[in-house]
Amino acid sequence: MVSETLTFLTQILIFPGFIFIIILSFFSEWYVRKLTGKIQNRIGPSYTGVSGILQPIADFIKLLRKEDIVPSTADKLITTIVPILYFSLPLASFSMVPMTNPQALIYFEGDLIFLIFIFTLITSLIFLGGYFSGSIFSIMGSVRAATQLLGYKIPLVFSLLLPAIPASSFSLTEIVEWQQNNLWMIWLQPIGFAVLFTCMLAELEITPFDIPEAETEIVAGWSTEFSGAKLALIRLGKNIQLLLASSLISTLYLGGPEQVWIIPPILILLLKIFLVISLIVFIKNVIARFRIDQVLSGMWKYLIPATIIQFLLIKIMLGV
Repeated sequence: MVSETLTFLTQILIFPGFIFIIILSFFSEWYVRKLTGKIQNRIGPSYTGVSGILQPIADFIKLLRKEDIVPSTADKLITTIVPILYFSLPLASFSMVPMTNPQALIYFEGDLIFLIFIFTLITSLIFLGGYFSGSIFSIMGSVRAATQLLGYKIPLVFSLLLPAIPASSFSLTEIVEWQQNNLWMIWLQPIGFAVLFTCMLAELEITPFDIPEAETEIVAGWSTEFSGAKLALIRLGKNIQLLLASSLISTLYLGGPEQVWIIPPILILLLKIFLVISLIVFIKNVIARFRIDQVLSGMWKYLIPATIIQFLLIKIMLGV
């Protein structure tokens, strides 16, 4: 019993738990910056560590040492809680994502529904953090985030739930097991994959859906007034959210972790995750930002009907 408890704690805290995810998030930031540099014909991080691989860690430490300035008009309690939750919620959510084998560290029937709630809660944190920062730029960013949520949330939820239909389960573990015994969901539901990928860009506020941040229009949007350790946690939280979104796409539509010859499942999953991240970075650098009205009309006119069509197609294919 004691050994099982120690094993579980090791998995939660070290591998594939919190420490592993934090290290992986720093690596993913370096990878994104390097790949962005290649696309834009730049070098990217190059000084700190081999090929600049330690630059994200150096930036994080630098921010931790910066002064924490809170505007006099801001709500100090909310602006303190928001960065902590913004970082900790996606980090804790990784315990429900299968990584080393089809069974996650914490799994139950309905964990997919719980993750949908977590993503909605994170958007709510963005609205609260910006609205109570006491800055017109932050308020504009928070209102944009809430408005954008009205556009992408319905197709996002639909596309997340579509893989549960053939698997007959709302558990990520069972969805992964179904794909390993049958075929990847992307071959069965390509429209659902495309909709989920698009909506995740909006959820992560990545170009062309970076409307709540829009540094060329409203400084840094909802996070304008955050500094020091709070800004460090927000930046780290964004990296973890990128990993979480990519891992969900890989889990729901690309088969998740699976044994390929002698390659461990975790390496296969990481390969799929960074393939998704590479596609995200490519789109980020080749498509310009949409207007908020374009996002709302496009999501409601095209993505919601697309998910309904995919739902009908999968019902017809399954004969139910």
